[in-house]
Amino acid sequence: MRRKNRRSNPFRILVLLVVIGLLIYIDRKVEPFSPYTFLPSPTPTLSPDIFINEAQGYVVEGKYTQALLAYGQAIKADPQNPSNYTSSAMINLFRGDYEAALEDASNGLLLNPENSQAYALIGIAHGLLGDYLDSETNLEKATEYDPSNYFAYAYDAIVKAQKILLGQDAQGDLDAAIESSRKAEAIAPTALETHWARGAVLEITANYEDAVTEYEAAIGVNANVAEIHISLGRTYAGLLEYNKAVEEYTKANALNPSDPNHDILIGRTYYRIGEFSKSIQFFQQAISDDPSNPYYWGYIGQAYYKNFEFSDAILSLQLAIRGGMTSNNVLVEGIPLSYDVVDFYYVYGLSLMELGYCGDAVPVAQSIINSMQDDETAIYNANYILDRCYEKMNDLQLLKLPTATMIPTWTPQPTATPTLLPYQVPTVAGE
Repeated sequence: MRRKNRRSNPFRILVLLVVIGLLIYIDRKVEPFSPYTFLPSPTPTLSPDIFINEAQGYVVEGKYTQALLAYGQAIKADPQNPSNYTSSAMINLFRGDYEAALEDASNGLLLNPENSQAYALIGIAHGLLGDYLDSETNLEKATEYDPSNYFAYAYDAIVKAQKILLGQDAQGDLDAAIESSRKAEAIAPTALETHWARGAVLEITANYEDAVTEYEAAIGVNANVAEIHISLGRTYAGLLEYNKAVEEYTKANALNPSDPNHDILIGRTYYRIGEFSKSIQFFQQAISDDPSNPYYWGYIGQAYYKNFEFSDAILSLQLAIRGGMTSNNVLVEGIPLSYDVVDFYYVYGLSLMELGYCGDAVPVAQSIINSMQDDETAIYNANYILDRCYEKMNDLQLLKLPTATMIPTWTPQPTATPTLLPYQVPTVAGE
C-alpha cells in the first residue's frame, strides 16, 4: 500500500506559534507577579491616613459632606480608631446635625471609655438638642478625664448660654457659663470654640458689640459653622441691625438648608421690621420643611394678620391653636393657651373679629381674660375684641365660623424657635 503525504496546513502552524508565544509571555511576564494566574488578585488595602488627610482637606474647604464620606472610608479601613469617630462628630456639629454628632461621638466612646473629647462632643450635642441634664453629665466627665480639655469648658459655656436665652436656666448658670468661658480662654485663647463661648456669654449679658467681635473672630477661624452665624445674626438683631442679621441667617441657611429654623429666623426678622410679605414667604418655606410644627403656623398666621390677609390668618392660627390636618394631610397638634403663646390666641381672636366671626372671637377673648391676667397686652386686646364685637351686635346675632373643618388650601412654595415679638396694640377709634 502506498501512503499519501499530507500537505502542511499554514493556519494550524500559525495558531500553534501564537499559543507558544502566549505561554512564553505568561512564563516571563505574568508569572513573576501573580503565581495564580487565573485567580483574581487581592485588592490592595489603602492606609486610613490617606482618607484622613483627604477629609481634613475637605474640612478646610468647608466641604463637609465629602469630609464625612472620607472619614467613613477611614473608619472602614481602621474601625478601632476612636479619633475618626470624634472627627466625624465634630463635622456633624459644625453642619448642625447634632443627632449624627451624638451617634458618632458615642461610637468613639465605645472604643475608648475614657475619651475626654468624645464626652465633650456628646455633651454639646445633647445640650444643643435641649437635653441639658445629659449634657452637663457628659461635659463634667470630659473635664474629669482631661482637665485641660478647652473644648469641654467652651461647650459648657455655649450650652448654658442657650439655656439662659430660652429661659430654661437654673440658678448659677450665668456665673458657671462665665467661668467656663474664661477657663477655655486661658487654655486656648484663639480657638474657634473659645471665641464662640465668649461670644455666647457676652450676648446673654447684653454686651452685643463685644459679642459681635467674638463671633466674628470665631467665623475668621472657620466660616462654615451654621450655629455661629445664627448667634451672630441674633446679636445683630439685638443691636437693631436687621439687614446684617438677615445676612447672617442667610449664610446659616446656605450651610444647612434643610433646617427650617433659619427660615423662621429670617421670617421673624422681616416681621419685626414690618416687611410682612417677605416674612410670609420664609414662613411658608419653613412650613414646607416641617408642616407639623404648630409654632410655624402661629408665626405665619400673625404675619397674615399684619398683612391684612385675615382669612389666611384664621386658617393658620386655627391650626396652631386647635390643631388638625393640613391640606397635605399632615397632622398638627394644637398648642394649649399659655403665656408663651397667648399672642397666637389674641391675634386669632382679632382676625375672627375683623371678618365678623364674633361668635368664635368672643370665647377666645373671654378665655384670655379669665386665665392670662398677668399679660397686660393680651388683656387689652381681649377687651378690644369684646368691645368691637358687642358694639355692633347682641349675643343672638354673633356670627360663627362654618362648622366644616377649616384648613389652609395653599401649598407652601420654596422661596429654632425665635423669641416672639411684642404685638402692636391696635388703635381704637376715639382714643
